[in-house]
Amino acid sequence: MHGRRQAHHRRPDPAPGEGDHRVLAVGLRAGPGRACLGPGALLDALAEAGFLRLGDELRAEIGTAGDGYKMRLRAAATAYIRFATEDAALLELMYVVKRGQHSGALDDAFGRLFTTFDDLICQGQQAGELQPDGTDRVRLLLFAAIQGIAALVTSGRVNAGQTDELIADTAALFAHGPR
Repeated sequence: MHGRRQAHHRRPDPAPGEGDHRVLAVGLRAGPGRACLGPGALLDALAEAGFLRLGDELRAEIGTAGDGYKMRLRAAATAYIRFATEDAALLELMYVVKRGQHSGALDDAFGRLFTTFDDLICQGQQAGELQPDGTDRVRLLLFAAIQGIAALVTSGRVNAGQTDELIADTAALFAHGPR
């Protein structure tokens, strides 16, 4: 991906008599070949870059976690939650753009990210840590758990200092079930 991408998201306190306002400012300095793209294509490219970066970060964490399934699962959850809490606006943008009309390249980047989760689940199934079928169901449960932790942290309902403990508990629950 060419160029520097940056996302900034803030929710200002509404002034008296005004509704909740959301400001999403996205800066994207286009690289070669992207200078003439419209705003939709630029947002598409930003979302694609986000999914690629998140997938790369997940794979890097999993790759350094060692051989134990529980440790690889914990590493994946940690990487996702770190990305989701440090780049919350970008993550939200990624999924918003993904829900709308978008490019095949974005689908590919999204698919690569979730293939990482599927591979991790299959490893757990092969190791006898998870039931041998139901990859889609396990992926959905795992994703709901880690996305939920990230949402609790970014909303302030959970202290950021509790994140590691929640990730460890989630990894332990998944390493021992569902069977």
